[in-house]
Amino acid sequence: MTIRHLRRLRIWIALVFFMLTLFLFLDFRDFGLRVIAGEVLYLQFVPSLLQFLDNATLGAAGFILVLMLTLVFGRVYCSFVCPLGIFQDLISRLARKRMANPGEKKRTSRFSGSRPHYFLWYAVLSLTVLLFFAGTGLMLNLLDPFSSFGRIVSHLFRPLVLGANNLGVPLLEQLGSHALYRVQWPVFVPAATGIALATLMVVGWLSARHGRLYCNTLCPVGALLGLFSKISMFRIRIAPDACDSCRQCQRVCKAGCIDLKEKTVDVRRCVACFNCLAACPGQGLAIQNHWRQPARQNPAKPGRRGFLIGLAAAGMGLGSSRVDAGPVNSADSSDPVDPVNSADSAVQTRPTTIPETRTGPISPPGSVSVARFSSLCTACHLCVSVCPSRILVPALLDYGLSGMLQPKMDFRSGHCNYDCKDCLEVCPTGAILPLSRENKQQVQVGVARFIKENCVVYTDNTNCGACSEHCPTKAVDMVHYLTLPDRDLLIPKVNPDICVGCGGCEYACPTKPYKAIYVDGNPVHRKAEKPVEKAVEQRIDTSEEFPF
Repeated sequence: MTIRHLRRLRIWIALVFFMLTLFLFLDFRDFGLRVIAGEVLYLQFVPSLLQFLDNATLGAAGFILVLMLTLVFGRVYCSFVCPLGIFQDLISRLARKRMANPGEKKRTSRFSGSRPHYFLWYAVLSLTVLLFFAGTGLMLNLLDPFSSFGRIVSHLFRPLVLGANNLGVPLLEQLGSHALYRVQWPVFVPAATGIALATLMVVGWLSARHGRLYCNTLCPVGALLGLFSKISMFRIRIAPDACDSCRQCQRVCKAGCIDLKEKTVDVRRCVACFNCLAACPGQGLAIQNHWRQPARQNPAKPGRRGFLIGLAAAGMGLGSSRVDAGPVNSADSSDPVDPVNSADSAVQTRPTTIPETRTGPISPPGSVSVARFSSLCTACHLCVSVCPSRILVPALLDYGLSGMLQPKMDFRSGHCNYDCKDCLEVCPTGAILPLSRENKQQVQVGVARFIKENCVVYTDNTNCGACSEHCPTKAVDMVHYLTLPDRDLLIPKVNPDICVGCGGCEYACPTKPYKAIYVDGNPVHRKAEKPVEKAVEQRIDTSEEFPF
């Protein structure tokens, strides 16, 4: 393989990584890719780094492999693996075709050499590191390229896919096909959608007009890898004697890092796309082993280099029921009765008056505690995408400013299925640890609280029992409350020892605007006791003859 073929190799590898990552966020039919989500996302830099800081294992060392590759080949992560970087390349390519005149596509000058914006770039990196050490991952949440890409797909593209699916259902049914089924719409969170849209607009405009300018000005991962790339082994070099300054390489350099006047390539901004190698008509560009080359005539000043290496070192030391893709199909729920249509749900005649008093957000099972979850989550929203019950929604300030956009459990639109563990299988940062189904069913993320004054049994003197019926552990039991002339009334009673905080009771409770029973989150998750299964006595009358 010649160096001209490196570009083609990069494109194929990038497409594989991009399509697999994209499919993870869009897979609402659960085609099985989630099983290998860990392998697909292994090399995502920030998620891997955070996972390694929490649990230093080989399985969480993908970022170390990225750093090693960067030291050898430069910023290959940015062009081969990073989904936001590859997404920018696609936008840039589409923009080029749109701007090019018919028949002049190959002559269109896409890019040109540009000056670096190191101050802004390293300021973003420094602020990200400082805030992370100060205990807030806000900058990572907003600027981590993988998480930004995830939010764009989850909140902007995935609804389009779901809409197309739902529109196709009646069309296929008219043709006699039932290959598709309707799926639930994701919960609309204006702040999350707005930030995703703003990110798309900024990234899209920059990539359409200036290629990888976002990566070389605002991306903290790009800035950190740029420092390592500065000392990488293999780099693209311009041969002054062979280069005739035809500018072909500069026109395809999306990083704008080629200076033909000085005959240099800024390796810190080079994203290792190899476009320039394929575009050079002669032998003006080559890949050289810098570690064997003599020292440059104008080396960086020792003080500056020391600062950059120190900054890089600081960057490395950062820290320290299945309900199936939301089909509207009661058969996919473990609950026997749809709470909305439950015959046992009483009709409320008067609005409730006592608001729920939640003490904090409810973090997903497997997150261990709110503090741990908030410190590791980068709000990529992959768990939000795969949650079939749509109960994982982006929080605004529930975790504080530093936890903005991180997912929380919200039971207004559903409840956590007792058997589901989809979110446990896909988290790339380790903020949600994988658990077996048995262990997950004993994780107590919160405890149900009952407000008698809001319950229709108290306000309307009528039986309900929806909360108890939808409790998978029977932590909510119905006990004797009042005897009326025509009937006995039963009222809920919570056993907090076996409650897991799944939200089944809260979702099923028919009272408005305030619930009579709700889940209050546990700051630190506990282990619930196993519910006692009551044996069902079945007496068979052997005296009767066989019925048929």
